[in-house]
Amino acid sequence: MGCDWGLQVEDPSTHRAVSIRNWKDPFFWFLPCRADAELGPQRPFTPAARPAGAGARARGAGGPLTPAARPAGAGACARSPGGPFTPAAWPAGPQHSHGADAELAPPLATRAQRPAGPIWSLLSSAAADRKSPPPAPPTGPIGYPGHPKSRPPMPPGPIAGIAEVIMVWVYDPENADPNELQLNAVAPSLNSFVLTKQMATLGQRPAIYTFLKRRVYFPDKKLKDGAWHISVPMAANDIAKDIRGNQVTFQDCFVADILFLMGFPWLTIPEIPSFLPISSPLGSQLMIVWDACVPSSIVLVADIETFQTNDSFRTWTRIRVPPSILTDEERSNVSDVSLSHDGIFFLINGILYLKNLTTFAKLGSKENLPEGGIIGITTRKWCWMDYLLKANNRSNMAIWTRDTIYLGYDSLQFVKIINTKKLMEILDIPSTATLSIHNIEYTAHPLELGLLLNFCVTCNVMKQIHLVIYNEDSKKWMHQDFSLNVTIDSFITPHFIYSSMPELILWDKHRVYYSYHNFTTTGVIQTPTGFGNLSKLSHDSIIHDAYLGEAFSLCKKKILLILAHSEIHIRDAVKLHLWTNTSTKSSVFLNLFSQINFVHVFENGTLHVQEYPLGLEVRSVTFKTKEKCPFVAFHNNINRVFYILDKGENLSVWAQIVYPENNGLYIIVEPYGPKLLENKFYLQYEIASGFCTKTLDIIFYQNVNYQAVRDYFKLQYRNTGLMLIQVRPSEFEKNMPNTPKDGSKTYWGQHFIRFNHKDCLRHNFFYIIEKSYLRHRPSKNLRVKYSWKKYGCPFRVDFRKKFHPLLQLYNENGYIEDVEVNFIVWEIHGRDDYTFNITMKKSGCLNEAQTWKSMTTLNKDLPLEEVWGPENYKHCFSYAIGKPGDLSQPYEIINKSNRNHLVWPMHRTGMYVFRVKILDPNYSFCNLTAFFAVETYGVIPSPNGYLVFSFLFLLMLLFFSILTFSYFHYMRIYRHLYEPTDKRKQKNN
Repeated sequence: MGCDWGLQVEDPSTHRAVSIRNWKDPFFWFLPCRADAELGPQRPFTPAARPAGAGARARGAGGPLTPAARPAGAGACARSPGGPFTPAAWPAGPQHSHGADAELAPPLATRAQRPAGPIWSLLSSAAADRKSPPPAPPTGPIGYPGHPKSRPPMPPGPIAGIAEVIMVWVYDPENADPNELQLNAVAPSLNSFVLTKQMATLGQRPAIYTFLKRRVYFPDKKLKDGAWHISVPMAANDIAKDIRGNQVTFQDCFVADILFLMGFPWLTIPEIPSFLPISSPLGSQLMIVWDACVPSSIVLVADIETFQTNDSFRTWTRIRVPPSILTDEERSNVSDVSLSHDGIFFLINGILYLKNLTTFAKLGSKENLPEGGIIGITTRKWCWMDYLLKANNRSNMAIWTRDTIYLGYDSLQFVKIINTKKLMEILDIPSTATLSIHNIEYTAHPLELGLLLNFCVTCNVMKQIHLVIYNEDSKKWMHQDFSLNVTIDSFITPHFIYSSMPELILWDKHRVYYSYHNFTTTGVIQTPTGFGNLSKLSHDSIIHDAYLGEAFSLCKKKILLILAHSEIHIRDAVKLHLWTNTSTKSSVFLNLFSQINFVHVFENGTLHVQEYPLGLEVRSVTFKTKEKCPFVAFHNNINRVFYILDKGENLSVWAQIVYPENNGLYIIVEPYGPKLLENKFYLQYEIASGFCTKTLDIIFYQNVNYQAVRDYFKLQYRNTGLMLIQVRPSEFEKNMPNTPKDGSKTYWGQHFIRFNHKDCLRHNFFYIIEKSYLRHRPSKNLRVKYSWKKYGCPFRVDFRKKFHPLLQLYNENGYIEDVEVNFIVWEIHGRDDYTFNITMKKSGCLNEAQTWKSMTTLNKDLPLEEVWGPENYKHCFSYAIGKPGDLSQPYEIINKSNRNHLVWPMHRTGMYVFRVKILDPNYSFCNLTAFFAVETYGVIPSPNGYLVFSFLFLLMLLFFSILTFSYFHYMRIYRHLYEPTDKRKQKNN
């Protein structure tokens, strides 16, 4: 019984379903993506290779990840193929899907390819209430910019309010509902309901892990409707996800992990009935290209039609062009094609054309491109996501003529960078020689591309092919130690391997050449029949193309589709079994899960996709060779493809190799690029039971002091950038399905600081700053608008209390640490009616410290935010730095421990908006600044003078009135008391 994961997500508004299923380790089946939540990459990603023996928990993360199959047995308890694999019989008729109304045909697979045990199935919870199966998926996810229906680019990170609540359950393919097998189920069947409940009782609880941001999303504690529910936010830069379950066995098996992609949608170019087909010359081979960051988005050019798909040919459309732009001859003369986010580029008769959702246009002088003579176009073959550029921009396309190179950027921006005349001067080539551009290909490095140059003197029979690498950051052209002597009419095609070091394979019509380990190991891939002549393996046919497939396997495709296989760093090839016939034109592509597939183009203009079990084929061919891997295991803790380091940080990694005694293997660490880091190595060696174990601990760090240097920014720029590091064993072998070859990229990243405080009423308002409180003493009061969005909630502080800011460092993943180094603050509107409670003497200064007054005097021509910073900071705790002065002045530098506080003016309230800047030059490469606001309170505002006078007048009037009344009242009483007795008697009588 085999166990594995499956996936299904549905849009609750349109009920368009998508499904992903893992049939048998290491092969996967990908079904089409829905229009609102595409399960396909929108940003740089390809599935990561898992180290041999690392099991389901060892993975790479981030950056460009190479397609690779999982090791046999790492997931499901799949049955062994038991010898050479026999291809499935060809179907009676061509099966294809075209448009949204076409019936979707499942890919071919024999019974041995499918697991017999439980599989995970996923579905969005919003679709669980639907009673009927979903309609057929659309022709492809929405995508290219410029279309009226296309969405604007999604920002990085989770999008507020956009999330998928995914239902997860387990089903057994042998007892499943037909909808579950066809990946159209919207709820568990009765058998799946019982099986899921049983697994949950045994302790199964799946979770979804993201590769790039390393987030984990857990399900609800209880099952609902026979499934787990997991809420996963949509994120354009975190689309690669992995569903993992607990190690719970069921009938001696467990459910294997599965990788899936959840991204935002793309558009397919619609077919317009009046438009005409565009194709390659009659009789030519297929041309197939796909977006490196969206491997399911593919363009296929045949000699009858051009096809486009966004779901690995699950559905597809034909590309048509207006009848008035090209002649019939030009429409059938496509010599090259490329795919990017701007659209599809066609090269026809040396002219570049662009086809997107809205237009089909010729590109020329208006776009800074030549009007003719273009001989090649190419785009990046490896995809990058979160890479921080020192340069302002990075190209995604290269275009060249015989003597000029152009680079293409987003939004159809093209720049001419060099011609062969300038190259000859840079490379010091004599003027008597002839130099022309042969071919161009992007390397695995995110900022480099390789140029193959034709070099000859007489140019009659032979020529030399030289390689030059161009770095877009340093703008340098580096002539590599590589040359190849070929005949004058030979055409060489390069392909750079995913590697930290420059490594590539090249091929012509009959041979495949290799260059490994930074051009130190070169040669020709050997065959049993002759000196590397692969044509003799394929009945004298020629090499059409080469592909890097699973686990860095090299798959060479012939015109007759007779395949030869070789592992990277291996120098010979073996012939694989014949899978196709000569009457159908076919090509090879990688689906979303790095599985090799055939796409066949029939004469009636339809397509058929066929799975190709490369892993089984390789094991079948190499089974009789008795070759063994030279080591037992190779492990490391490099679980990311890129690491971001800042000043003062280091990176500690380890690698371990286990091999039979006396084999003499070791671990190789190879850096490439600028030497930004120093390193320390610690090697541990152990022998036990006839096996040797070597463990290498590596610490990378930077030891540069940026304080009080002459040119701070120049030194910082020189010590930032991208450094590639490769960790690998010293030997390889052909029969190694997961060649352990890991590379990590280290570069300097971005952080930000912020403050923690309570929430407030979120609104904007205006306030007045009196002119006497401002630094430059203007003639009028200053009216200021407070922007809540920019400054956040103000801190409310009693004016009698001192205030000490606490800074916290964050990155996109959250909190890092409290900032303990020196920083400065200033009021951005110019207020200076505040001070500090510590003097220079009390803080321990030996010389006069820097202040805002002294720094503005020294830098009168600079704005206030630039007069003082880490580039010119000098401390005051040494007699050798600074000069004596008045140490009774306030010390205006704050840190977490120096107890320096802001002191407010008494007897008045105020609103202060401060900006803070990190002052320590050895803390961060980033310009760390932040805003915060302080509102002081505690003093009653001064009343109006007229109101006070009126109140005092009324009060005095009342007082005198009462006094007058009292006087006369008591005078009457006293007069009665002191009146003579006889008079009183007289009155009484």
